[in-house]
Parts: sequence; structure tokens; C-alpha cells
Amino acid sequence: MSALTIVLALFAALSNASASVLQRRAAADESDTRSGARHAVRWLANVLQRPHWLAGAGLLALSTVLQAWALAVGSLSVVQPLLTSELLFTLVVGSVVFHRRPDRRTWVAFASLGTGLALFLAAAAPSPGRTSASAGEWLLAGGAVLAAVVALVLASRPTRGGPRAALLGLASAMSFALTAALVKEVVGRFGQGPGAVFGHWSLYATAVAGLVSFVLLQGAFRAGSLTASQPALTLGDAITSVALGWALFEEHVGLGVRVVPEVLGILLIGAGSLGLASAPSVSGAWDAAPAEREATRRETR
Repeated sequence: MSALTIVLALFAALSNASASVLQRRAAADESDTRSGARHAVRWLANVLQRPHWLAGAGLLALSTVLQAWALAVGSLSVVQPLLTSELLFTLVVGSVVFHRRPDRRTWVAFASLGTGLALFLAAAAPSPGRTSASAGEWLLAGGAVLAAVVALVLASRPTRGGPRAALLGLASAMSFALTAALVKEVVGRFGQGPGAVFGHWSLYATAVAGLVSFVLLQGAFRAGSLTASQPALTLGDAITSVALGWALFEEHVGLGVRVVPEVLGILLIGAGSLGLASAPSVSGAWDAAPAEREATRRETR
């Protein structure tokens, strides 16, 4: 793991976290819980005009550039798990935007997640692998991810609130992981000239996968709090990316005795995520609009 890869991935995580918080703020300001495609389209059209959402879109674009740069100089299995640090940045930025300071339990939960991430990456030590994959490998891996995303979206349809946000967040995470893998395929062809980039299907598949990820992400924001969607979004991206790195780019992780600290790291990540999702300082109306938060406060008195 090079220092440049780590720095680029961390800055991408910071930018992406800021984008998530700002866009969730726009979603909370434009509250509309009515169902139906017409209301969803109207809600999205209103949200897209809000300054918070536009600022978030700019940061999301910056995050994409930084992530692509990191993928160009590092492996998918390193870059995407490092984006788990987005949870910490989400807490920091969210506490400023929503004027709610996380408590000690929240920080302990993230410390568990961060320690687990560091332990897993140190033990796994993913290999750089190759820069591209065959069409057959993409068909199998991409088909598996697509099937999982469709299943998650279908499972989310009868649900509401937190469960729906978590399912759509996980579907979005898998889509973002596939998008990142496609980006790595594209940037791996830069050295072959413009014809190899613009003449290959991966560039256009990246645009489609990115659009699907965006739509699913907005659906997760509309369905419920960052508390429900963010852990599923971040961790799902990391785990799916490790699997895609192995399946597509031959990025192998250490096995043998290293499995023990790897499993421990995964357990710490899971415990931190669960603790974060249930922490009092980020539950309930932590990321709601000011009027909605005041109404919730009055109801609980």
C-alpha cells in the first residue's frame, strides 16, 4: 500500500462523506413521505434544486476524481475498504451541518470499526493484481452483482423507514463497488491510448453503473436516516470491492494464519457498525431538518 494511494483514498472518503451529509440535509429539508412514482419524481426534482444538494454533487464529483486516481495507482481491495473512513468523516461533518455532537458511545463504535479496518488490511495485505479483466470474467462478476442489487431492491419495496434505507444503501454500495471496478478497468487502459479507452465497453458501462448507484443512493436518503443507510453503504462497498478485486483483477489476500486477524478485523468492523447504528447521538432525528427535529423533541417530552 503506497502512501499516495492511502492519501487519495482518505481525501475521497472525506469528500464523499461531505457529499452524503449535504445531500441528506437537502433530502430532509424536502420532506415528502407519500408513495408513488409521481411523488418520487417531484421530490427528486425539488431536491436537485437545493443548494445543499448542489454542493454535495460537486463534492461527489471531486470524490470520483480522487477515487479514480487512487485506483489508478493502487488496488481495488485497498482503495475501497479505506473508504470505510467515510463513516468518521460523516460524523464530523454531520455534527457541524446538523448541529448535533456525537457522544462517547458513537466514537467508541467508530474506533472499533477503524481498528477492525486497519487490522484487516494489515493482515490481508492485498496484492496489486492486474489492471484489466476478460469479458467472460466481467460477465460472471457483473451478473452476480446485478442479480444481488435487483434482489435487494425487490426486498426493499414492501419495507419502510430504516430497513428500506439499509436495503437500498446496500444495493447502492454494491453498485458503487461495481462502478469502482469498472473505473479501474477504464484507467488501466489509459496507457493504450484514447482508442482503447473510448472504444471499450467499460467506459459506457461505468456511466450506466454510476447512474444506477446515484439513483439508489438518493432512494436510500429519501427512505430514512444516515444511521440506517451509511453503515450498509460503506461496509457493503468495501466487502463487495474485495470480492471483485479477487474475481476480476487477481488481487489476492493473505490466508493461512492471517485468517485469524482478518476475521477479527471483520468482527470489529461489524461491531462498530452495529454500535454506530444504535448510538443515541446519531439515532432518531440526528440528521433531520430543524423543524422536524423540533417536532420530534416535543413529541418525546
